[in-house]
Amino acid sequence: MNMNQAQANQQSMNTIQNPKPAGEPQVKGPEMNDRDRLNDILALEKYLTDSFNVSAREASHPELHQDIMTILNETHACQYELYELMFRKGYYKLEAEDQNKLDQSYQQFAGYSSQFPYTGGHVM
Repeated sequence: MNMNQAQANQQSMNTIQNPKPAGEPQVKGPEMNDRDRLNDILALEKYLTDSFNVSAREASHPELHQDIMTILNETHACQYELYELMFRKGYYKLEAEDQNKLDQSYQQFAGYSSQFPYTGGHVM
């Protein structure tokens, strides 16, 4: 087994993915399917959250700010539900990371807490 095959095998072992829906064509045609529709809606929700984030930062009235924050939270929840649906349908896959790499990254960034310009800043 060469190095590329070993890496591919390791990557497939770390892949977290649900099976794709039965009957989904191997080659995508020009017509929209369920995955295309979900991707379109997800893109819209991401755009809305970005826009509401800006609106919340720039709202000049407390009640307006609170209303925008409510809508922003609802929009984030909707975006997450769409992502979860797409993951369950097998449209998204995740790669599990090696615990040693996670520990190394944690230690690296935990060391940065001493550079925070305020007191009480710590990484849990």
